[in-house]
Amino acid sequence: MNTGSDEPREVAVASDERAGEKPDEAQDERGLGSKAPEFIKSRRLLHLSWQVLVFVIGLAVVVAGIIMLPLPGPGWVVIFGGMAIWATEFVWAQLVLRWTKRKVTEAAQRALDPKVRRRNIILTSIGLVIIGAILAVYLWKFGFEMPWNIKNQ
Repeated sequence: MNTGSDEPREVAVASDERAGEKPDEAQDERGLGSKAPEFIKSRRLLHLSWQVLVFVIGLAVVVAGIIMLPLPGPGWVVIFGGMAIWATEFVWAQLVLRWTKRKVTEAAQRALDPKVRRRNIILTSIGLVIIGAILAVYLWKFGFEMPWNIKNQ
């Protein structure tokens, strides 16, 4: 592979306009990597300690979000907050967060499609009619009695 240089320490850098990519994708690629301050990145032991600290804090936030999933609280928001904390230091978290943002944006675009909205409104209406019919039959047959208080009939 020709990198354009015979020097051992030089690295080839891709141009900003990559073939087949949108300009914003090329800009996103430049944002990968550690966001730690330069004085921390310049010292290996300090940078490793920084990464461990960021990982532990992000893990605590993600675990709190997972605990909030079945309990009251904004579980998914907290999980994504923990991922954002990890994304300040780890490339894998940046890629996962970017993929998640792209999927959420695509889902929002699909949800705003008039055909999909019309279908969702129709399905919701049918579901509400079915639930109303079941509730009406129950009330007609048993009245306002709770199901666990109904004697054998």
